[in-house]
Amino acid sequence: MWPAGAGGRLPCPRDAALRRAAFSGNLSALPSHLAPTGRSVRVFISANPEDTIAERGALREHVYPKLREFCRENYGLEFQVIDLYWGVEADEWDSPELQKTRMKLLEDCLKSSAGPCFVAYSWLQEEMGPDSDPVVVIRFLGSTETSTDLKNILQSICEQLAVNYRCLVQSYPKKIHDLRDLFINLLNESSFHRPLVIIFDALEQLTDSDDGRKLWWLPIHLPRSVRIILSTLPNKHGILQKLRCLIHEESNYIELTARDRKTCSQVLKHQLLRVKRKVTSGQQIYVNQAFSKCTLPMFVNLTFREVRNWRSHKDVDESSLCVTVHESIEQLFWSLENKCGSRLLSRALGYITMSRSGLSEMELEDILALDNSVMYELNESVRDSNPLRIPYIYIARLKEGLQGYLIERQVKNVTLLLWANRHLQLIAQKLYLHNEEDLREMHTVMAEYFLGVWSGGRRKPFYSNDQYLSGCPDHDSRGLNEDEKHCMDQTAFDRQAPDQPWVFQCNPLEPDIFFINHRKMTELIHHLTRCGRTDDLLYGVIMNFSWLYTMIRIGQFDKALSDIELAYTYSQEKELKFLASTLRSIKFKVVKYPGSLSAELQQRLLPVVSSLPKLRHLLLECDKDGPKYCSIVPLHSSMDVTYSPERLPLSSSCMHVTEILPTFNPSTIIAALENGSISTWDVETRQLLRQITTAPSVILGMKLTSDEKYLVVATTNNTLLIYDNINSCLLSEVEIKGSKHCGIGGSTFINGFTLSVNHALAWLEASKDVTVIDLLYGWPVYHFHCWYEVTCVQCSPDGVYAFCGQYLNTATIFHLGSGEKLTTVTSEFSSGFVKFLLILDTAQEMVMVDNEGSLSVWNMEEIASPQLTDDFDCRREDSEVVSIELSEDQSAILICKALSIELLDTRVWKVAEKFRAKHNERFISAVLSKNSNCIIASMENTSAIFVWRRDTGQCMASLQEISGTIVRLIKSNHHNMLLSLSTSGVLSIWDIDIITAMSNIDKSGKPIQRLVLPARGELIYTLDGSDSVHKWNFSTGFIEAVFKHEGIVENCVLTSSGEIMVTSDDKCSQYVWHTVSGENIFRINGQKISELMITHNDQFVVSLCEQNASRVWRLATGHRVCNILVALQNAFITTANTFVVGMAKNKVLAVSLWTGSITKKFCCDDGASIVDIKLIPDCPDIIIFITSTETVNIWSLTEEVICKRVQLPTNFLKKLEDFEISPNGKLGIITRGDENINVLDLYSGKLRVVHAPGVIWRQRLSRDGRYLVYICCRGEEDDDNGAVSSLIVMRLADGKNIGACSLYKTPTFLTLSQRHLNIIIGFDDGSIGTYTVVDRVDAALKIKIATSNSRQIFNNTTQVIRPKCHNYSFKAAADCIWRESTEVFARDSPITVIEPEVSEATPTKKHNYCYEKVCSAIDCRGHSFASDN
Repeated sequence: MWPAGAGGRLPCPRDAALRRAAFSGNLSALPSHLAPTGRSVRVFISANPEDTIAERGALREHVYPKLREFCRENYGLEFQVIDLYWGVEADEWDSPELQKTRMKLLEDCLKSSAGPCFVAYSWLQEEMGPDSDPVVVIRFLGSTETSTDLKNILQSICEQLAVNYRCLVQSYPKKIHDLRDLFINLLNESSFHRPLVIIFDALEQLTDSDDGRKLWWLPIHLPRSVRIILSTLPNKHGILQKLRCLIHEESNYIELTARDRKTCSQVLKHQLLRVKRKVTSGQQIYVNQAFSKCTLPMFVNLTFREVRNWRSHKDVDESSLCVTVHESIEQLFWSLENKCGSRLLSRALGYITMSRSGLSEMELEDILALDNSVMYELNESVRDSNPLRIPYIYIARLKEGLQGYLIERQVKNVTLLLWANRHLQLIAQKLYLHNEEDLREMHTVMAEYFLGVWSGGRRKPFYSNDQYLSGCPDHDSRGLNEDEKHCMDQTAFDRQAPDQPWVFQCNPLEPDIFFINHRKMTELIHHLTRCGRTDDLLYGVIMNFSWLYTMIRIGQFDKALSDIELAYTYSQEKELKFLASTLRSIKFKVVKYPGSLSAELQQRLLPVVSSLPKLRHLLLECDKDGPKYCSIVPLHSSMDVTYSPERLPLSSSCMHVTEILPTFNPSTIIAALENGSISTWDVETRQLLRQITTAPSVILGMKLTSDEKYLVVATTNNTLLIYDNINSCLLSEVEIKGSKHCGIGGSTFINGFTLSVNHALAWLEASKDVTVIDLLYGWPVYHFHCWYEVTCVQCSPDGVYAFCGQYLNTATIFHLGSGEKLTTVTSEFSSGFVKFLLILDTAQEMVMVDNEGSLSVWNMEEIASPQLTDDFDCRREDSEVVSIELSEDQSAILICKALSIELLDTRVWKVAEKFRAKHNERFISAVLSKNSNCIIASMENTSAIFVWRRDTGQCMASLQEISGTIVRLIKSNHHNMLLSLSTSGVLSIWDIDIITAMSNIDKSGKPIQRLVLPARGELIYTLDGSDSVHKWNFSTGFIEAVFKHEGIVENCVLTSSGEIMVTSDDKCSQYVWHTVSGENIFRINGQKISELMITHNDQFVVSLCEQNASRVWRLATGHRVCNILVALQNAFITTANTFVVGMAKNKVLAVSLWTGSITKKFCCDDGASIVDIKLIPDCPDIIIFITSTETVNIWSLTEEVICKRVQLPTNFLKKLEDFEISPNGKLGIITRGDENINVLDLYSGKLRVVHAPGVIWRQRLSRDGRYLVYICCRGEEDDDNGAVSSLIVMRLADGKNIGACSLYKTPTFLTLSQRHLNIIIGFDDGSIGTYTVVDRVDAALKIKIATSNSRQIFNNTTQVIRPKCHNYSFKAAADCIWRESTEVFARDSPITVIEPEVSEATPTKKHNYCYEKVCSAIDCRGHSFASDN
């Protein structure tokens, strides 16, 4: 590698320094010509094979895997060991062929590059001189799947040029024109010392994407040190003609004409002479015969490979040589089978051919070791070794036998083996990839390799042919007994497959420093889709956060999106479709800030995970890996789901659309137009799949049988057309005729028809007869005669009975098998007609609904004699029934009328819920969600779909349809989809699961004004300016209870445990609630309260008033302790429960909790006033306050002296927004309504300014003082335009933002929990969002996300069970009325009536219900008043 000293001379100091640098891995200290440029470490083992068997085995089993893992994770290098003695029989160790191979491989290991190409060397030596160090870039277009795309070709060449010329490229452009500009710029990096030659072979193989065949990307003028060589067929895609337009000099073109036989013989003769071989005259005859049939250069080369092995005594004939290139390639492959083994050769060449961009040597070794069929072919000594690997001698023989045809190419700094010519690829594909079963097995092996299924020492079974067992490394998950597991372990071997992470990280604390596993990125999805492993594709790739983050981090967002869409094409999982739309909506944010990906995804996916359960895996991945890049983890998201349906224009107007039918395929629909055309559409691609026409007949309606085998169409010719739905061919046409005695004229049309399993039933207008048609044979079999005119027909689910509804609310039951009339029943409400019939097969009931909404229920256990069980008379309203639906579990019936919606409980047959339309509004249609928790409806003259919650009646969402007013709703029960038709003839397909996911977000209905948290427990209480306090569950985000008050709630405080809540309203009332039972324990009237406080021991309440005297009273009894005669603002209770400290104009006052007198005070001089006041949590006797003179004062409460003053800059407090103090009192955080965070060091008086991304709206300091949480506004839009804000967490130790999360609603309140660093935000729509902070620097702080069972994503049920919301009301009569200095208790009050003086000195001993209730709830830790008081 560098010159050594001659003879026994010691190396010079410079050589010794170079050696030390190389062995220590300090490659930067080496000269550029000595530093290796490859991305692999190749170690050649040279030792006596007889004496080192044990050592080699130990190295192979224990050391090499560790070295390989170290190189991959720390440097992104591949580690390869070449030991030619391993796996070779002892009698072959001294063979000349093996020694020759060893010497050649040793030379390869010593080389730092693959060597120059002979094509360019004559020019290089002539023009650049013999000392030039050329860079040769070769692209054989069409040799791999990715080698025909222009963008991939340009990017790979740019990457290779950047590495060879040591150019730093921060990121590669995404646009093809920018990539071409980079390519042109990199050409200028060449020099006469390092000239550049680029070869593009077979330009005609380029695809037409990005107009690659137009050759616009080729440079017009080249630098003097650059040459580009192009080859193409003359008559393919007009490429040669375009080249002549770009390059006019004819001397630049060389036409490779067909050689004659004589020339080919001369070339062959010279090739043989170079290897000291020649053929006899007899053998030359057959060589000439072969050249007379083919003279292609590749054929000559292949013939040379065959002929050079002939001996002079070898008998040859006409069959000894092939006569075409393809036959010669086949012969070449077959000749290698003797050296390598037939199975090993077929699988090795098959794996190289089926890969997207080739395989590296190590990958080929690893994959062959995982192929049981290959390992079984090896000798027994190799098969029984553990670990089980392929001896490298086979790889060496393979490369040597295909030298010149199997070439090496650098792709993403990895040396890959690939075919030099597409003919080689075609023959390999023909010979080794023709069997579908073998092809699937090989794709599975490669998919498992790049998934890392068998990495980490996991043993793969050897003799098992069961694909499931072969793919599952976990024995316990297969249900095997102990004997089977023991047998499995005996026949399972470690194949030493490497781990396959998406990125290699050497330092977990620096997640942004990594090496990308490009090989996995390139190959995995390709093989997963080919072998049909959709679950691994879904969960191993698409739902893998590391994959998604890495793709975005390296600028491949669009590629990730296309991979997700590809996976959706294969799996049709709607979770993937929703994920793709979600990523599009956050593209700008995550491309700019990739670290925010986890938080952005969680916000959008958490609301819908109960409806799209397969997204749970991605959310768990976000929890596990997301905190590496963003410390904010959403626990509950209240973000409204942004959803856009698939749309398909059917006609210019809805009037032209006769019928729309959903199918089993969620994206396929059948639409009938009035012109007689019936079209089957793929909505997603807007592709017309097939079309039939019934012209000149006009279509009245159409239906599909339950198995979608038959499509039945009714026409104005009174005929039913029966079609084969799959092949769209007409099977039969049946005319529907009325009975003669009914006297129906010929002008009547088909009034309706229905389908059963094997029959179609149709009836005419004003007819009493129903015609029954056999769908299989296509002719009428019965005529059912009814009493009155038929209005509707319904068949039982099993297809045995037919129920015919008629006028006068009558129904007749027929047997479809025999045609027998079984019975006729009539409802008591006989004025109308039967409009709908519902058959409840689980309860054996029939429900008749008339045109006015009246309903009758019949028990059908005895089909011949139904019994009336329930009936409802709904004729009071002048409202017509427009639609009806039976829920999936048959527990509810939805009756949609024009003016109201009713929901009937079929278990008790009572109206469970009823919704009325607003004035001048009318319903068009309504449907139920899958779990019947939501109602989805549309109204006349509106272009929106509305979603209502059943339990609360609250409208949770209004989805706008941009195509126009909705006129029709159709529900598909197959996939829970909803189809809507607008006036403009556009069909939209909505996913009901996603729509109803919006109802999972609870809202109070008004902007959250305040959040109150107990010191313990996971509950949240909110005030929103209404007469209610809402109690929320922190984990689920659901409202558990609502506490009603007489007036608007203004104040709310909680005890430490949260079991007792004290509130006040604007009606001069105070309330004490038991939050668990919801009981209003007692109520106090008489004074308007400005602020409520509870002492830290939960024993006493301080009620501050602005006009009257404030009071301290005992929580357990309601009795007054003392009055406070001074008005306090921004007050708080000291930690020792001794004083109430607050400010009053220019004073800071400390009032005794026991006597109400002012014990301590501080007065400002020179007319200054108090701006804000804070208590230091860790120093309860130290008060910090800011005055109007821009001064921060630190005041000792016990000594009543100013300990320190800090002067702020002039006009600093002009726009004071917020002021926070760290628990130790060292730092003060001040915000002024701008984009700066002002950090004040109270010890030194220094002020540090930290810039925020936007105007700061609110800030909060964590309880431990380590983190600052703030919300800053983004953009200049006002709230009405949906201004976006950001939630940011800053670590105060280093001033670094460790997490950011966008807020898509207007926040109205921000607070932090005391126990953990949990963030709760109230929004303007009455919802709340909860977040937690997981800082990777301090892992011990909280990693509860991965083990938490509180989040809804860990619930294995498909739907989150919403707890019932309880409503609790206030006491109507007050238990106590406060007067100016006394309190008056009501006679029936549960509070013990005693003298106030007694209550101040000694608590009452008369225990009553109220006293015991409060005392059991509060933490009785004794009096906290100081003894000297």
